[in-house]
Amino acid sequence: MKCILPCIAMLAAFLGSAPAREQQPAKGTQSAWHETAERFDPSRDAAADIQNAVAEARSTGRRVLLDVGGEWCIWCRRLDTLFTVHPELEKYREAHYVVVKVNWSPENKNEKVLSRYPPVSGYPHLFVLGADGTLLHSQNTGELEKGKGHDPEKVMAFLRAWAGND
Repeated sequence: MKCILPCIAMLAAFLGSAPAREQQPAKGTQSAWHETAERFDPSRDAAADIQNAVAEARSTGRRVLLDVGGEWCIWCRRLDTLFTVHPELEKYREAHYVVVKVNWSPENKNEKVLSRYPPVSGYPHLFVLGADGTLLHSQNTGELEKGKGHDPEKVMAFLRAWAGND
């Protein structure tokens, strides 16, 4: 009985603190709409997400980075992991870009939205937009790879080259 009560108390404390962690505000300068768009989601309205990102970029002096891919895509997940494993990349990206995940999958190919941009030959694919929404650059991420992942130095060089406000 002595062991059960402390275990129950610890479990209750852990479960009771979980909602508090979930309710913390988003890090950095991300807006509320962006918090819900951190994954490739076929049900999202990509046109509205891009419109919101452009408005946010305009007001914050950043550029928009469209990340086109899907949850099915191993290279898309590897690119996401790169930012998790290298926080300096994520910090730089968030300081200079408003990131929008644009889903491409059998459920939703976002053909109408993606028809505004050059054709994509593989995933993930990155588009850099100016704060006014104009296309500045189309990036095949295969050029940013090294071995079985993306090269942090190549990704940082890409981010710096297109940030436009250094």
